[in-house]
Amino acid sequence: MTEARTGGLVDSPPVDSSAVLEALGTVRDPELDEPLPDLGFVSSLEVDGDTVRVHLRLPTYFCAPNFAYLMVADADTAVRAVPGVRQAEVFLDDHFTSEEINHGVAQRRGFQQSFDGLADDELDELRTLFRRKALINRQQRLVKALLDGGATTGELGRLRLGDLPPSPELDTYLQRRAELGLDVGPEAPLVVDTDGNPIPPELLERHLRFASLTRVSIEGNAGFCRGMLATRYDLPAPTVAAD
Repeated sequence: MTEARTGGLVDSPPVDSSAVLEALGTVRDPELDEPLPDLGFVSSLEVDGDTVRVHLRLPTYFCAPNFAYLMVADADTAVRAVPGVRQAEVFLDDHFTSEEINHGVAQRRGFQQSFDGLADDELDELRTLFRRKALINRQQRLVKALLDGGATTGELGRLRLGDLPPSPELDTYLQRRAELGLDVGPEAPLVVDTDGNPIPPELLERHLRFASLTRVSIEGNAGFCRGMLATRYDLPAPTVAAD
């Protein structure tokens, strides 16, 4: 953070609301693998000096508390990292555990402490599980584009990351790989399992079918959640992406 000292006081740079929104764009629904703003989950954003208030909403009153906690905690962390922000207040509205989550995140408590006596552990394993699904989802999007462009399954198995041209989709895939600590170097195989192992040729078609199912599941859930959110808050009907 760039700061200037004036008369012994530390002046922070003014908070840029677009920078806050951009930061929130790095926070994803763990199950849907999409940024919160894109899903319509950010209902309001207010910058008041060096304080930022964000209100989040979800498709239903009873969305899983562990998913909800992850989103609120990640949003809080992202907003606090924006230059100039000294206080972040992130609220989850209209959820049956709003009070526990909002208070726990504001007090920088973990999930277990926020739900004392009700939670068995923290959410690291859950986060890793969804990162693995996100990896397969993003890999399948790249693979599908290549297949649609005429590539064969055998060719996919021989491709390296460096063989693909730069694109936003490739950047996202590399980010998902990096989150799991997998190789993102240009010589790394394009198609790998969630541990980073290349897929043997005889298992490639089965892997691609599994990846396709994973993608359909995630996209189906995302479409369902968008529809539920629109109904709940009387929003415009979501646009169905052609594919």
